[in-house]
Amino acid sequence: MTSGRVVPSGRLVGVDLARAVAVVGMMSIHVLPGEEVGGFAGALYSVSHGRASGLFAVLAGLSLGLATRRGGDARAAARTGVLVRGLLIALLGLVLVDAGSRVAIILAYYGVAFVVVLPFLWWPARRLAVLAGAWLVLAPLLSFAVRGASGLDAQYEQPTLGWLARPGDLLETLALTGYYPVVGWAGYLLLGLAVSKVDLRESTVAMRVAGAGALAAGSSWIVSGLLLGPGGGRAALTGRFGASALDAQDYYGTVPTDSRWWLAVVEPHSGTPPDLLHTAGTALAVVGVCCLLPSTLTRFLHPVAAFGSMPLTLYTAHVLALAAWPRETTTLLAVHVLLGMLFATTWRLAVGRGPLEQVVGRAAAAAGARVPRSTGVR
Repeated sequence: MTSGRVVPSGRLVGVDLARAVAVVGMMSIHVLPGEEVGGFAGALYSVSHGRASGLFAVLAGLSLGLATRRGGDARAAARTGVLVRGLLIALLGLVLVDAGSRVAIILAYYGVAFVVVLPFLWWPARRLAVLAGAWLVLAPLLSFAVRGASGLDAQYEQPTLGWLARPGDLLETLALTGYYPVVGWAGYLLLGLAVSKVDLRESTVAMRVAGAGALAAGSSWIVSGLLLGPGGGRAALTGRFGASALDAQDYYGTVPTDSRWWLAVVEPHSGTPPDLLHTAGTALAVVGVCCLLPSTLTRFLHPVAAFGSMPLTLYTAHVLALAAWPRETTTLLAVHVLLGMLFATTWRLAVGRGPLEQVVGRAAAAAGARVPRSTGVR
C-alpha cells in the first residue's frame, strides 16, 4: 500500500462483496458441523475457520476509516460518533449472548476495538500499515507476558449484560482472555484503517493490497513451519506435553502460557503472531480481489453486495435464528444465506441502509452533532 490518497466518496461494491464473504464465512463456522465431515461443507468450514472473523474485523476498520473522512474541526464530532457506535455495538453483543445463542459472539470485542483505535483514525496509510504490522506481531507477545505473569487462563464463558456489574472481569475477558481478545484484534482494525486511506478503485492499488495480503498470509505459514520444525518448537511441545499436544489443542482466542513455543503456532483463533498475520493477510487478499472484479461481473452480484452492505443486521438476525433453531447442516447455511440476500436486496431497494446500521448510525451522528465544531482537534 503505497498510496496516501483518501478513498473518494461513494460506495465501493468490492468492499460490500468482501463483507458478504466475511459474513457467509462466519455463518459457515456457526452452522456447519466441522471440517471432519469432508466434502464441500468440510472445505468451506476449514477455509472460513479463523479467517472469516479476521476479515470481518479488517473490514470494520476499513468501514470506520471510510466513515470518518472528515477533517479539521469535524474530528471531535467524528470521534464522539465512533465512541457511541462502538459502545452500542458492544452492548448489542452482550444482549445477543443473553439471547441464548451457542456461538461465540464477536460484537462486544468488535465494539471495544473501535474505542482502542480512536487515536489513530486520521493517521496516513503508511504509518497505519507499519503500526498495524507491529501491533499484530507484538500484541500477542504482550498478552502472553501479562497472562503468564497474572495466571490468566482462557475465558470460555461469554460476557453478558450481567457482566456490566463486574467491570473488572468484563474488561479482562474482552481485552485478554476471551475468544476475540481486543489487545490483539485491534491490529485488524488498524490494518483496515490503513486500507481505507488508499483508492481501491484503482486496479493497481487493489492488486498491491491483494499481493501484500497473499505475501503476508504465505510468509506467516512458512515462518510458523520453520519455528515448529527446524526451529525445534514441535519437538519441545510434544516432548513436554505429549505426541498429540499440537493436534489435540483446542484454542479459544489465546494460547497457553506454559511454553513460549505456543506463540509459533498458526492455528485458528490461537491469537499468535503467525495466526494474526496469516488471517490479516488473507483478509487483504480477499478485499483486493473483490475490488478487482470488473463491473461487467459485479452488476450481476447486486444481491451479494446488498447482503454485504448490512453485516450488523444480518449477523444479528443469524445469531438470533440460531438461538431459536440450533442445527448444524449445509441446508441451514443455505437457508440463512439465501434469506439474508432476499431480505437485503429488498430492503436496500426499498429503504437503503440496513435497519441496525441505520439505528446505530443515527445514534452516532446525533452524538457527534452535539459536539461543538470549535472543540475539534487536529
